[in-house]
Amino acid sequence: MSTSNYSFKNRCVSILCCKFCKQVLSSRGMKAVLLADTEIDLYSTDIPPTTAVDFIGTCYFTEICQCKLKDIACLRCGNIVGYHVIVPCKPCLLSCNNGHFWMFHSQAVFGINRLDSTGVNLLLWGNLPEAEESTDEDTLDISEEEYIR
Repeated sequence: MSTSNYSFKNRCVSILCCKFCKQVLSSRGMKAVLLADTEIDLYSTDIPPTTAVDFIGTCYFTEICQCKLKDIACLRCGNIVGYHVIVPCKPCLLSCNNGHFWMFHSQAVFGINRLDSTGVNLLLWGNLPEAEESTDEDTLDISEEEYIR
């Protein structure tokens, strides 16, 4: 699948954590907006966070588009934290997207900006190793307010 990754290379990489239990859900998160409704803020990732979330409920479609979705819940606390785009609809697939099909609700997760290998500068998506292994099994011992988004 081809994506328009150029416009996303300067976005900060975030560690995504469950607001309910602080479980790390993804170390490859990005702030995003819903393609079908750009007023909705989300986080997204490109790698399945299989050690931190699992599917819950049945598949569904939105009224705005025909993407086939399924909710995902945090494995530690059981709260719904987002959804996975099981099958993207053609209009969404053809629009400017970053190839991220794991979406997280901003009301259910918080993001912490990652630093690069120097520990000084923010890690940008264009500098993130593509084959980076996820370390999503941790729980952060922090509060959301301790970090600048």
